[in-house]
Amino acid sequence: MQGRLRRLFRAPPRRAPLSRALSSSPPAKGGGDGGSGVAVKQVTRGNLAEALEELRGRVRDATFVGIDLEMSGVTSAPWRDTFELDRDDVRYLKLRDSAERFAALQLGVCPFRWDPAKSAFVAHPHNFFIFPRKELLSDYSSHEFLCQTTSIDFLAKYQFDFNTCFREGISYLSRAQEEEAIQKLNLLHQERMKNNFKKWRDLLVSKSDGHFSEYTKCATGQFQTVFFKMRPAIMLNGFSSHQLKLIQQVLRKNFRDLVYVCTFGEDDTSEKRVVYSDTEDDKIMLMKDVQEGLLKNREARVKSAIGIRHVIDLLSSERKLIVGHSCFLDIAQVYSKFIGPLPSSIKEFSLSIHKIFPHVADTRHLMSVSQAVQKLMKQKSKSLSSAFSLLCPASHSYVEKPSSLSPVRIEVEEDETASSCFISGAKHEAGYDAYMTGCVFAQLCSYLDIKFEQLSPQDNLAKNNKLQKHVNLLSPCWNSGTVIDLSSGTERPDPGYMRRYPAAVYDNIVLIWGFMSKVRPKEIKDCICKVFGSGSITSVFSIDSTAVLVQFKKQESVNDFLDLKAVLERTDSAISMVHPLSTILEGGQTRAVKYDTYRDICSSSESKYLFADQAEAVCATSKNQLQDNVDDNFTSGVHQSILHDTVLTSVNKGDGTKSGSKNEDDADITCQNILDALHDGRTFLGRRMRS
Repeated sequence: MQGRLRRLFRAPPRRAPLSRALSSSPPAKGGGDGGSGVAVKQVTRGNLAEALEELRGRVRDATFVGIDLEMSGVTSAPWRDTFELDRDDVRYLKLRDSAERFAALQLGVCPFRWDPAKSAFVAHPHNFFIFPRKELLSDYSSHEFLCQTTSIDFLAKYQFDFNTCFREGISYLSRAQEEEAIQKLNLLHQERMKNNFKKWRDLLVSKSDGHFSEYTKCATGQFQTVFFKMRPAIMLNGFSSHQLKLIQQVLRKNFRDLVYVCTFGEDDTSEKRVVYSDTEDDKIMLMKDVQEGLLKNREARVKSAIGIRHVIDLLSSERKLIVGHSCFLDIAQVYSKFIGPLPSSIKEFSLSIHKIFPHVADTRHLMSVSQAVQKLMKQKSKSLSSAFSLLCPASHSYVEKPSSLSPVRIEVEEDETASSCFISGAKHEAGYDAYMTGCVFAQLCSYLDIKFEQLSPQDNLAKNNKLQKHVNLLSPCWNSGTVIDLSSGTERPDPGYMRRYPAAVYDNIVLIWGFMSKVRPKEIKDCICKVFGSGSITSVFSIDSTAVLVQFKKQESVNDFLDLKAVLERTDSAISMVHPLSTILEGGQTRAVKYDTYRDICSSSESKYLFADQAEAVCATSKNQLQDNVDDNFTSGVHQSILHDTVLTSVNKGDGTKSGSKNEDDADITCQNILDALHDGRTFLGRRMRS
């Protein structure tokens, strides 16, 4: 790792735990420049089989398992970040986009086993390096993923070992990819069998003299005698495809006790043999063995390509309590990379992941459950490292505010093997972060008055009556203000969340983009309030520099705004130039739509950095749709009504005089005149449609 000094832990002749009892004296302070004193097993493709075998027993005996992921990025554009005003379906679309576009580079897995004799948890942190390389020769697809520069820079700051990741990282197939690979290999085998039957049929038809002599001449010096499945055989090396056809013809015509057999090696290269089989029954048995061998070979190649997914399958099959910190995105990554394509809705995703991991706990959510923890972390960051330093005081050489409870003791234990694969963990390494997550969880359980001393090895911690009601409740993101129940797929407000913006009423929201870059959200609010009133706007939220979400106080104001915008854009007069909304409409590229279109834009596979560019790419097919399908006759009628003197009311001029003549300049028309005309026009249009 780049310039990083890492202390190596050497295993003694027999197992010896590296005690990190949280009630004992703390080790040297960990961090980016040095080790934490916690032995984390590093797993690459070179030692995966060994580590997986050892991990099976650890997970089987575990009380719970901490997990963490390190990824190549989080958001593909600033507007793809999750916002407090995002509806649950929009928020999920953004999280799904992140999980699909970015790579998982490390998987941290840390089983925690309660040891009654020690009255402590024994932890076994593992850090798996991941890299999605191509493993199957029959797989013609290439793996692509995005890298977010801020994320890569962040990992580099904490000495992430990119060389080990890219060169020794473990590849994988998702469950869906495994099924597809087996189907492809079976189809390939069927195609080969079809070709062999065709060759056999063609050879039967093409009987001519001289074939055997040609075969004899070409085959000289090319036989290699071997044994195949306990039978004498000849390897056929160096023959052309035409010569191999002749060999098969000669065998069928002249030698009933010789069989042509083609198998495939590990590198998918074919191996041809002529095998001696003295009876018809033995020949049938031989071909059955060959077919079974081909099937096992195909399955073995697929199984070897599964790679890191074996770890996910292990966690799923053991049905242990999985613990993460703000882990919704981590779990979405796990699903995307190791299960299959992410479902289209958050409810479907929740129910699907619940079948795979029936018990999941989110430490970030648990932190909001206990009033004592909330008080301890008041005005503190809810990040994992912050929670770890506050709730696990012996993990640092300083403590900002000690806990009122005695901390749960935790020890880290190496396995019995030798130990160049163990290094001192550091934060923002997945294995160590999984360890920190488990430590935080153990302390939070203590605040819930869970007595680990009363647990038996057979007890399921997830079913504990003091913890059960908090299991499977995850925060979709840090600013959602909600928790989602994985067991039902429902989302509800988080009572401990402090909102920065008024609660969203999505029918009252308009999405605006394409305005001039100099226009700021406050100016947009001021412009609209001049028309609709000072209290007409609840909030204006900036998506990025090119777009905003405007929430009106009243739902009817949404249609009024969209209609007014359409009228002003189609009115070639001084009205549109002096109107308060002209600041927003300047440049002629401003678009405004209802909130559902915002969802459609976020769901698109298009990937533009600026939201305005993304919106234009998605909505370019229907310009009328961008204008909310405003009726041309209605717009024309409103414009004529605005200009008609029956609608005009007296307005104050600069010198204090009043004027109501239709011959006055259009600039004397008030905003209220236009709104009244809109309502009159809508009423007129309604009467006309009924008639």
